[in-house]
Amino acid sequence: MSATTAASGQSPIAEAAPVSLAAREPHVPADRLVAEMVPPPRFDSVRFDTYIPDPGQPSQTEAVRVLSSFASGLGGAHASGAGKRRWFGRARAAVPSGPRGVYLDGGYGVGKTHLLASLWHATPAEPALKAFGTFVELTNLVGALGFQETVRTLSGHRLLCIDEFELDDPGDTVLVSTLLGKLVDAGVALAATSNTLPGKLGEGRFAAADFLREIQGLSAHFKTLRIDGEDYRHRGLPEAPAPYSDEQVTRAAYATAGASLDDFPQLLGHLARVHPSRYGALTDGVSAVCLTGVTPVPDQSTALRLVVLADRLYDREVPVLASGAPFDELFGEEMLNGGYRKKYFRAISRLTALARDAKGLVNP
Repeated sequence: MSATTAASGQSPIAEAAPVSLAAREPHVPADRLVAEMVPPPRFDSVRFDTYIPDPGQPSQTEAVRVLSSFASGLGGAHASGAGKRRWFGRARAAVPSGPRGVYLDGGYGVGKTHLLASLWHATPAEPALKAFGTFVELTNLVGALGFQETVRTLSGHRLLCIDEFELDDPGDTVLVSTLLGKLVDAGVALAATSNTLPGKLGEGRFAAADFLREIQGLSAHFKTLRIDGEDYRHRGLPEAPAPYSDEQVTRAAYATAGASLDDFPQLLGHLARVHPSRYGALTDGVSAVCLTGVTPVPDQSTALRLVVLADRLYDREVPVLASGAPFDELFGEEMLNGGYRKKYFRAISRLTALARDAKGLVNP
């Protein structure tokens, strides 16, 4: 199809029409969930020496130092063998009962995931002995494998990195507290990122006080490392591009090999029928996501599903071209002031970055 055909309003005809995410029904076997617990493509090449600390934020330089030392201390036999008797190169019997992991706390876009992925890459162990995933992916793994099998599988690892650590309900609190406790007992080192201090996890989302023991148990596993700074995605960068017209988005979708094209409300409806653990597979092979008719999300359940999709698109560096409402209007004032506000702000930040990446898809 030519751009002229799309612009004229005629029915688009192309040798390879864009795919529709809403038409996909991905099925992801459990072994793929385990195999894919590595840093996402966006962070394949990051290392500690590619992290550029803000000169005005000494905590960023300190974070690199602490994490580099942490990584170098993870050598030796892995946890399922001799590693069970050793911790950071010392006999298990001599290991203190204090925190056995690091917890990177900081705002959006200060490079926490960059640092977490750098730690994964720097840890002297083969990839099969290191796991990296978001908190949601970890809980999805438990759902796919079962609790005992997840413990067995991850106990053989030297390091577990958990990105975007957030507790959304009491069930997650008990589940993760128990899981991490068993992994620490097996000799697995932990590292996590979040926008919330360990002792504050769950506040504003459920009756955290009722689960204080579990939350404090989680906090005891980590030494908190604060990382201050501004969102690097907005440092020295232009404002997010304004939404395009439906016609521009459609034309770009047909002109871009491997692009998807969906009506935004229809895609939101489809996300409700696909388990979030499969959102990554939903975008397999997609070079760009084109959305028409973007509107504010109607409810919190829909909003949280969109957050997961935004995370998977950002991980895979898939540009997003959209018409309709701008991305900073996706979540209403009540949502942005509620308990999940940090998730929503993260989604806005990431979608804005992907919208910038998509500017080159539109012909002037």
